[in-house]
Amino acid sequence: MHTPVMLRECVEYLSIRPNGVYADLTCGLGGHSGAIARQLKSLGGVGRLIACDRDAESLEMAKANLADCADKIHFHQSVFSRVGDVLAAEGISQLDGLLADLGVSKYQLTDGGRGFSLMADGPLDMRMSRTGVSAGLSHIQRTAADIVNYESEKELADLIFRKGEERRSRKIARAIVRARPITTTGQLAKLIEGAVPRTSKLHPATQTFMALRLEVNQEMEELDSLLASLARWVKPNGRVVMLTFMSIEDRKVKQSFQALAKEGRATLLNRHVVKPTEEETRENPAARSAKLRAIEMN
Repeated sequence: MHTPVMLRECVEYLSIRPNGVYADLTCGLGGHSGAIARQLKSLGGVGRLIACDRDAESLEMAKANLADCADKIHFHQSVFSRVGDVLAAEGISQLDGLLADLGVSKYQLTDGGRGFSLMADGPLDMRMSRTGVSAGLSHIQRTAADIVNYESEKELADLIFRKGEERRSRKIARAIVRARPITTTGQLAKLIEGAVPRTSKLHPATQTFMALRLEVNQEMEELDSLLASLARWVKPNGRVVMLTFMSIEDRKVKQSFQALAKEGRATLLNRHVVKPTEEETRENPAARSAKLRAIEMN
């Protein structure tokens, strides 16, 4: 099971009201969604939760995990850029609160067949939705193998540097191109480990894998779409809570929230980023890089 990060803090910052309509845009296996739905149920109003995820497999598991509060939840397979369509389908124009956890679930990371893992060998896939056309996306998604085997050396190096923030991107791209075809995560990880030295506890392929995942799923582009739409989707006095795990995402969220505050369209709820407690990181090491930011719309 995936352990939801900063669960208590997320629910507190959402400031859930009994008759409110909330959205968890990254439902995953249902950790945060369950906490929101159960609180709505305990408050006794007519409030409900819209639980979205682009991964159909995760959504099915979430439905099973949340059977005890299913009457409070409406599930939708969707990406950030199509949330407007989800709201229209639900017959609402704005939300009382929105949560987005930008991390990858433990289920996705540890299932070798999904192609995200450095440790569990599997096909070089990395699609968060494996249903051909990703939920709401108009194009057939490329897999990580498509990118690794068919992009030019320069395009690969630029991608690894830009989205992975990997300074050794040119050396890695050169090694990849010379070793083609590459079909598995284990093959790619071993190749990168041989091409560049280990300089920290992190596996030397970590940032390259991150870049490929972000590109395959167009995560930065989807995040841009979400951030640009917050003032339209969340009503005045409504809350937005976001969890990030990578500096490239946190910068985008921080800058967007600050811009909304400067324009007078939102109020920052935490001047300084909120991080997990020492106790939480001890119990759940995956939480150690998490950062929470929250705003209230004006």
